[in-house]
Amino acid sequence: MPVVPIRRLAVALTLCCALLAGSAAWATNQSGGQRTDPAAAVAAATPSPTTSAERQKFAKTRFVANAGLAAGATYQWIWKPYKEGKFKKGAHGRKVTLVKAGLAGAFAYNRLKAAVRNAQGDPTLSKALAPLNSAIAGLKDLPAKLRKGDGSAAQSFNDTLNKVKEAGKDAGAPVKNKVPSTSDLRQGANANP
Repeated sequence: MPVVPIRRLAVALTLCCALLAGSAAWATNQSGGQRTDPAAAVAAATPSPTTSAERQKFAKTRFVANAGLAAGATYQWIWKPYKEGKFKKGAHGRKVTLVKAGLAGAFAYNRLKAAVRNAQGDPTLSKALAPLNSAIAGLKDLPAKLRKGDGSAAQSFNDTLNKVKEAGKDAGAPVKNKVPSTSDLRQGANANP
């Protein structure tokens, strides 16, 4: 029987294991197996509230964050340019302003829908926002109107957000404007609420 040095045996064994692991991963990937996304793994490890009080506390916090982002985007990229007359024909930088306003409108609508969903975790907030659901749903078509230069859309966004802020304040969750960056607008307008 031939004698094989231990070093060669260790290298051969390591190489075989690496090839086996690699081919198993490739086969799983080819057969439609689920790949683990690192972000999903982190999200799965994130603790969730367990008691009713914790759910209510987090509901208010999330509501304030989402409504604040919607209010900040509306103020910065819709209401302020509208008041400065940048939506009028012939205004300097009108096209860029209208595109930003359209993105901000989609972002604000998305964040308001998320805020309404968050408010459902708190009975007081849910009750306070119930009359505003139709007004928030009515904002869905306004980003397209903003891109076309319709100034009444700016007024609608501002009025609805002021009502949401007032309802939050009455329910013990005061909302302050938090202006998102332009990259947040691009990413957040397409995100699921």
